[in-house]
Amino acid sequence: MIAIIDYGMGNLRSIYNALMNVNGDPVIVSDSAKLSGADAVVIPGVGSFGDGMNNLKPFADELFDLIHDGIPMLGICIGMHVLFDWGEESNCAGFGLITGDVIRLPQGVRVPQMGWNELQIRSDSDLLSGINDGDFFYFVHSYYCVPANKHTITATTDYGVDLAAVVEKDNIHAVQFHPEKSSSKGLVILKNFVEMTRC
Repeated sequence: MIAIIDYGMGNLRSIYNALMNVNGDPVIVSDSAKLSGADAVVIPGVGSFGDGMNNLKPFADELFDLIHDGIPMLGICIGMHVLFDWGEESNCAGFGLITGDVIRLPQGVRVPQMGWNELQIRSDSDLLSGINDGDFFYFVHSYYCVPANKHTITATTDYGVDLAAVVEKDNIHAVQFHPEKSSSKGLVILKNFVEMTRC
């Protein structure tokens, strides 16, 4: 079972359908107790950092237990942001699972970034198997993650700054773009994630 956390801020039906499309076994979970026994967890997200953290608090204990047990986790957009230490948008703490901050896109670019942008792959990654430099993915965001450890960045994109588009640390995987809205290439990434749950 791949648990998609319903905390009131995600494209639940889109990510559910996309995972079904790649032969995943997704279940939308709105009760933290139902995370127990999950083979993987997805934190989707659209909205603000502060609201995301507030709404995810009831899931925190179970989520940390699963991550500690090595269960694969995928954070998408806001679901990526909340994994970091601190968010500028709401000036509040995140989960601190990945060291670094989430800050506003630089002056001189249209905010939010909304549309297709190219990926530049920085290191080998099972999540990005079958993805090439220059492949396009769909982004919608006004803030971006700045990991303290650059070795956690497996792909970037250029939007006024070379920003982290894919970050990975052990069993934690996170993407700034929306794979569920990124056509066939997005499905490749989700299929790779599904395969991780079967290892």
